[in-house]
Amino acid sequence: MTRPLKVAVQMDPIETINIEADSTFALMLEGQARGHALWHYEVRHMALKEGRSRLDGKREERLFARGHRVTVERKAGAHYAFGPLETLELGTMDVILMRQDPPFDMAYITATHMLEHVQPATLVVNDPASVRNAPEKILVTHFPDLMPPTMITWDLEAIRSFRNEYKDIIVKPLFGNGGAGVFRIKPDDENLAALLEMHFARSREPLMFQRYEPAVRKGDKRIILVDGEPMGAINRVPAEGEARSNMHVGGRPEKVSLTARDREICAAIGPTLRQQGLIFVGIDVIGDYLTEINVTSPTGLQEIARFDGVKLEQAIWDRIEAKVAA
Repeated sequence: MTRPLKVAVQMDPIETINIEADSTFALMLEGQARGHALWHYEVRHMALKEGRSRLDGKREERLFARGHRVTVERKAGAHYAFGPLETLELGTMDVILMRQDPPFDMAYITATHMLEHVQPATLVVNDPASVRNAPEKILVTHFPDLMPPTMITWDLEAIRSFRNEYKDIIVKPLFGNGGAGVFRIKPDDENLAALLEMHFARSREPLMFQRYEPAVRKGDKRIILVDGEPMGAINRVPAEGEARSNMHVGGRPEKVSLTARDREICAAIGPTLRQQGLIFVGIDVIGDYLTEINVTSPTGLQEIARFDGVKLEQAIWDRIEAKVAA
């Protein structure tokens, strides 16, 4: 058993979570059961400011956050209890779980820069620099042999050419989450131009385009990797009349096992995830194709536990504890 750790959890307001689905809550329950002390804070309460080094007294930037000591319990309506509000020096923590949900905007990116001031003396999960450099729909493009035909662009002529080639396509915002803003454009759909006009009128970001994979009707598989190793999976089947399989929008979870192709995909990406300090990762696989690598705030732990009886939060904490000990 490792020594008790001081763990700060950077997340969305804890009162808003669904305790039957939230992966952060599962991680907190497991950490607490292991004797670790937990604190909760929100990104908006962080502050990076100049101070004196605790080691040699020199001036340096130090990272603080206003937050609470917290205990958690699987009890609807009373799932957490806060201690008094206090100012935490995040550099004194053993571990920070960076678990706030996207969108992956400049506020999110700024938080990763701030957390770099305490890494690696404090273990940040996942590594903030790697999270910043590996948004889910960008990191996946480094593995083109595993993906369906994909393009990221602003260019209208390139978009028209891609659609003419593949006919049935998926359009995704690069930095969203939960399936928000994802559209299927069928060959006879006349709305693509209007959709592009609406997006580019309010955003300077490019879009991702992928060939539609009919295999999604059988499900979009979420596979959890812990330090690069596949540990479990859940299948998410789209609702009738829905192209998206995300459970936020009505996707139905199903028990599923890993195929030989799934293991091939995981073996190909695992070394990169380990090298980049991405301990808790969720990938999306449709048929034989890898479509996303989720590193910001992956989900699926509780769904896998319900179907397979496997608590992957235990494997995640085993890796965290081993890395702190090292």
